[in-house]
Amino acid sequence: MWRVLADHADSIKDTHLAQLFAADPQRFERLHSECGPLLFDYSKQRLTEQTLERLFDLARQQQLPEWIDRLFSGDEVNCTEGRAAMHWALRLPADATCTVNGVDITAQVHQQLARMEQVVNKLHSGQWRGVTGEVVTDVVNIGVGGSDLGPQMMVDALCDSATSTASRLTVHFASTMDGSQLSQLLRSLNPHSTLFIISSKSFTTIDTLSNADTARRWLQHTLGDEPGVLHCHFLGVSSAAQKMTDWGISEQHQLQIWDWVGGRYSLWSAIGLPIALTVGMHGFRQMLAGAHQMDEHFRNAPWESNLPVLMALVGVWNTNVLGINAQAILPYDGRLKLLPLYLEQLEMESNGKSITRDGEPVAQNTCPIIWGDVGPNAQHAFYQLLHQGTEAVTCDFIMPARRYQETHDEVTEELLSQHELALANCLAQSRLLALGDAALKNAEDMPIYQRYRGNQPSSTLLLDELTPRSLGALIALYEHKVFVQSVIWEINPFDQWGVEMGKKLAVDTLKWIRGEGEVNGVDSSTAGLLGRIVG
Repeated sequence: MWRVLADHADSIKDTHLAQLFAADPQRFERLHSECGPLLFDYSKQRLTEQTLERLFDLARQQQLPEWIDRLFSGDEVNCTEGRAAMHWALRLPADATCTVNGVDITAQVHQQLARMEQVVNKLHSGQWRGVTGEVVTDVVNIGVGGSDLGPQMMVDALCDSATSTASRLTVHFASTMDGSQLSQLLRSLNPHSTLFIISSKSFTTIDTLSNADTARRWLQHTLGDEPGVLHCHFLGVSSAAQKMTDWGISEQHQLQIWDWVGGRYSLWSAIGLPIALTVGMHGFRQMLAGAHQMDEHFRNAPWESNLPVLMALVGVWNTNVLGINAQAILPYDGRLKLLPLYLEQLEMESNGKSITRDGEPVAQNTCPIIWGDVGPNAQHAFYQLLHQGTEAVTCDFIMPARRYQETHDEVTEELLSQHELALANCLAQSRLLALGDAALKNAEDMPIYQRYRGNQPSSTLLLDELTPRSLGALIALYEHKVFVQSVIWEINPFDQWGVEMGKKLAVDTLKWIRGEGEVNGVDSSTAGLLGRIVG
């Protein structure tokens, strides 16, 4: 099928996107699809309906239907670690039936949701108090990777959905192993009224435990070394209950996740506690409902209208056939400023692989380089390269159609105008990238350095509005896109062995920095830098 796709690409390579739109006034109608609160427009991609048919043939050849069934049946699709990947089960409604190897998964999930709700209600009502009796006013989430990026992205994005009861709390995040984020936070926090959430699937991540130890010492410096300090000021989220207990977190303040939840797929679990603290459990459940709606759509919708399948195959076309190895994520809403970072991890840590499930080198390129920024800011940073540079880049434009609709005071009218300005820029930029000079009047009279070649492919994801439900659907869409692409490329998207060895090498390097043992067997660059550091 790869040869068939390459031949098809050759047959349309000289056709500009402007020509495709001029020849087909109904192109948008044929090349967009909807699911719940999301609309996916891929009409500005460099493809035709015949392209899609050939991509569907490729997906059938790679046994995509069988792999979707395996994912949702709890099979060990994470082959290198011998695990299922059931992040979708975290979104199941309470009346759903999901039993794997004799275990009632739905019951486990909803038991933890009930425990989360108890924590949220206690904090929102001012009933969680520190060891000296003061009401907790600040919650610090200590985690890294999936235990940080997902919750933080969601908390920022859903700021307008925050509940009134959440107003008594301020949620903070600390992840960097150098302690810089945490040290800045601790200077402004009151130890008497601060609660720390230690989030780590394995509860062995050195970045997280280093920050947790610093937080513990900070509390004990002021509040003393009494057992009540740890009991009142720490809550843990992990799959390793005994390790949490050994560290000092009381059992009643432990929330559980499971081995079948990958870190970057875990915001739907108790790892998402900071999200629930922001939008309340009703909002959190709306987020789960939006994701579940996308799960059902992915499982059941025909491929011609299936958003995750379409998005994934369009990406395969760009990466493997058109040779476009870069993708920009461009949300036109400041609340989504962390979405590009989140998707960088989701896509590149999942599909940044060069070995197949069978242990052979891959035959095709896999994940492109993902980066991005809030669109209006990016326009003043790297859009020059998109419009007139030498590199082909595909873009995902993301925007909510509506905002500031509920009230009509003077300030809101101004904000509504700004939202309309953002929408106008989003549509204009994607149009210009696609059509180039054809989008302009009298372009032929412009000097060459002002001309726009266009033909840069992009997709647009339009949300009805930015809510827990629509954002849940959006993130689930990208998760399933990643899975579909992993099937096409025959790789495992649920492990991340590439990040492990550097951490192991850091253990010996740390000893050398601390003067423990002789530096030997390293390259001259590392030895020279160590010499400067150690003196």
